[in-house]
Amino acid sequence: MHIFRRAHDYNGGMYHVSIETHWRIGTRGGPVMDTTSLLHLLTLIHTSGSILQAAKVVGMSYRHAWNRLHEAETVFGAPLIQKKRGKGATLTRLGNTLLWADRRITARLEPTLESLSSELEGELSRSTSDTTAPLRLYASYGFAVAALMERINQTALPVELRYLNSMESIAALSQKECELAGFHVPVGHFEAETLRLFLPYLHPQELRFIHFANLNQGLLVTRDNPKKIRKIRDLTRKGVRFVNRQVGSGTRRILEWLLKRDHISSAHINGFETAEFTHAAVAAYIASNMADVGFGVETAARQFGLDFVPVMQERYLFAVRRDVMEKPTMDRFLAILRSEEFRQHVNQLGGYDATHTGRIMRLHEAFGNVTEALPACT
Repeated sequence: MHIFRRAHDYNGGMYHVSIETHWRIGTRGGPVMDTTSLLHLLTLIHTSGSILQAAKVVGMSYRHAWNRLHEAETVFGAPLIQKKRGKGATLTRLGNTLLWADRRITARLEPTLESLSSELEGELSRSTSDTTAPLRLYASYGFAVAALMERINQTALPVELRYLNSMESIAALSQKECELAGFHVPVGHFEAETLRLFLPYLHPQELRFIHFANLNQGLLVTRDNPKKIRKIRDLTRKGVRFVNRQVGSGTRRILEWLLKRDHISSAHINGFETAEFTHAAVAAYIASNMADVGFGVETAARQFGLDFVPVMQERYLFAVRRDVMEKPTMDRFLAILRSEEFRQHVNQLGGYDATHTGRIMRLHEAFGNVTEALPACT
């Protein structure tokens, strides 16, 4: 796989950088094929059922499209599409495998590439102009965070993003390596356990908390849930293939607490040590028929055509240093969060509730009686 960088428009003293995946494939000692245009063509054939229609969209002649497909079939030694009378063109198993491989690659690498893009944008801007110091946002990856960054980029607000897990983000804020830290905590069950991990880094007098959104966590299962997976204990059933999140992620930690609560051994779960680094990657893994179930957010299930079994809710919050709240860039950040347009967009992602997005709280207001029961808060 080869990753390439593209620099886009220079806007208001800030560059916009996009880093994307780009992979090639071939046989040892044989021809090597760049998959970019092929994957685009196969995607359009899959959605339209027509080679002619797909060729028009990508600006190819019908003959050129056929030649491209034949070239690929020579490399793979097998057909990528099949045509049936009255049904148009459909992808073969190999063709579908290629598309899902690309989706899994993108899902796995997206947070890393977005972080690198944001870092490079900041470096370029600082080296070419005396721009306002950016807000440094370290955050646990999420679909709503990605949507927020899209809005931020549209307004040219100087924000440098780095995706870390919740614990790493909070620790970085404590060390003043960033101005904002995005993290998520369970609602109800395990909220106190999670806060015990965070509290050494949460200094009540120095921080404020901004409510971002509520989100649903649960079981991501193949469409129509053919294996009738309804609860956590079903993960141990014979024939059920599971895909997990990586060690250190908040989602995996919650799952392990759920297993402990219900006296379930992870050794009885087929695939427990198979790990992906994002919710989207878990969903793509299941949609590729490489697993039957994973644990993650509802949004990932919706985006990959899976079914979802709700288990619990979480809150996503931003912790911010109190002195940062006075900065003009923070006012602009809050204005984006509180805009009706952004809230509607988050609600439409599926599995998110942006009703209280942008609400500012102190520690005891954010976590109420839970913090009163924890010695570190007194």
